[in-house]
Amino acid sequence: MTGFEQIYRDYFQPVYRYIRRLSGDELLAEEITSETFFKALKAAGKFRGEGEMQAWLFRIARNCYFTHRKKARRQEPARPETLVRLAGAEESPEEQLTRREDAARVRRLADGLPEPYREVLQLRIFGELSYKQIGELFGKTENWACVTGCRARKMLRERWEAEEA
Repeated sequence: MTGFEQIYRDYFQPVYRYIRRLSGDELLAEEITSETFFKALKAAGKFRGEGEMQAWLFRIARNCYFTHRKKARRQEPARPETLVRLAGAEESPEEQLTRREDAARVRRLADGLPEPYREVLQLRIFGELSYKQIGELFGKTENWACVTGCRARKMLRERWEAEEA
């Protein structure tokens, strides 16, 4: 087994779960995860070992995801068959739309947070990493990661409330 095969086996699931949480879409998460490992293989010589492999892969995955989102924004709105499918769900279409709009709003507001707050928030929520793991990724303490995460949530809440005002 090659070194990259082992990296793929070790990190496929964490990267997939991170993108699955970020996107809320299983198929998209599979596509982005595949693209992530393809890009990582092409750029393997650029990895200098200055951080953890998982953090490097998460950054590649996040960049792939945001590139995909930019492209998707330019496309047309939801198709009628999608709206019909939504109507058959337990929630009303209005409730589902509100929930999705709120989730999109949280993602948008989180994207606007300054570093390292944005990265800590995304790693904690979407990457499902512990504060200890996040601290290690940044070369900081677990307490630093916890405080940074709390500040990020506070900034997110303040931005949400400011938009509603």
